[in-house]
Amino acid sequence: MTTGYGAGRMLVAGCVSTVAAFLLIPHASAQPADTVADPSSPPVQVATPGSNNADPAAVAACGRFAEVLDSTATYYGDFADSLEAFAAVDYSDPAVESSNVLGRTALRQGAGVAMAAANGPGVPPAVADPMRQWSVDATKLLIKMGLRGGRDSLNATADELNNDAVATQQACAAAGTHA
Repeated sequence: MTTGYGAGRMLVAGCVSTVAAFLLIPHASAQPADTVADPSSPPVQVATPGSNNADPAAVAACGRFAEVLDSTATYYGDFADSLEAFAAVDYSDPAVESSNVLGRTALRQGAGVAMAAANGPGVPPAVADPMRQWSVDATKLLIKMGLRGGRDSLNATADELNNDAVATQQACAAAGTHA
């Protein structure tokens, strides 16, 4: 049986390549490392380097998706970490309750941004389809969190979300950019 912490770590691991890529490239402006993204703020458009002939619509969509992965991984990871403190899931604990709300908020907003990015004009279906599936699975995960699902249920959906993130990253790479 995988723990909630393990699922959070898997979600974060699915985003490691994105974070590493952003850390290795120069940015025109960067947010200080000690600040945490506010899930209520609008997503920041980040330029993602790629090939010179990359589809501009794919570059924009993949850049938005990369931001979504960063924030949702952070907030869901915090929730998974808070669950790890208990042998049985205890949603009444204040730390679990608070991180659950923040994690669901990040997933809800991330699902909306990912769907909007996928539905942008000119985004190739090969890029848009896994983004849409990620959005659907993010919504499914936030519903399970809201219904106070157990570890196994949360882990299964987090695994699906990770697979969607990898599929999206691969599609972005094939389009000449990355997420």
